[in-house]
Amino acid sequence: MAKAQLHEIDLLGNTIEYEVRHSTDASKPRIDVDIHGVTVVLPEAPSVTPEELLQENAAWVVEKTRGFEKYRDQVPERQFEEGESFPYLGDEHEVVVEQRPSSSVVDGTLRLAKHHVEDTSIERALETLYRRNARQRFERQADYFAQKMGVEYEKIEVRNQRTKWGSCSSNGTLGLNWRLMMAPPKIVDYVVVHELAHLREANHSSEFWSLVAEHDPEYEDHSEWLTDNSARLVFSEDDL
Repeated sequence: MAKAQLHEIDLLGNTIEYEVRHSTDASKPRIDVDIHGVTVVLPEAPSVTPEELLQENAAWVVEKTRGFEKYRDQVPERQFEEGESFPYLGDEHEVVVEQRPSSSVVDGTLRLAKHHVEDTSIERALETLYRRNARQRFERQADYFAQKMGVEYEKIEVRNQRTKWGSCSSNGTLGLNWRLMMAPPKIVDYVVVHELAHLREANHSSEFWSLVAEHDPEYEDHSEWLTDNSARLVFSEDDL
């Protein structure tokens, strides 16, 4: 796939790189800013030029761009090698590759099965371990809190979303991000409680937050932790 052409513009004294994309689905011009950069999306018959749109929204674009630059600077430089350390439930664990029937977490180490590493890679074997343990922990904690909260969920799906930590569908399916296994246990529990609460309250009403607070009195601190530390939960460059 050809790389999109990048343009440059000066916004409030900042040089901003952006690309332009034309979309038949777009009803009006818009600006998308994410971890990958700035994209101006234009409909087939745009009413403004990309430069005009960016200048009109200069302060917002600069603020968003700086936020993502700060986020990228906080992302750990992970090396998928034996002896490296990765967070597991909030604590750093050393990666060990050895002859064993299956990968496991043992005494503060991530012990990967050598045959799995040889068939794939340390990165893939490590992700598989996180995912497997995520399902076990998510189901155990969801069962525990669902009983306390008086709700029933249908099933749990271990998701691979880049930045979304949890979701709750109308049919009772909880979607939980396996990268949460890098966060402290209380953060995992907060996300589980948050999504279970949606089975009673679909939106973020005062009743919703009261229910969350009942089962996680420190939910505001836990939510803030996720906001402040989300970059620490980036697993690899593929997440960016």
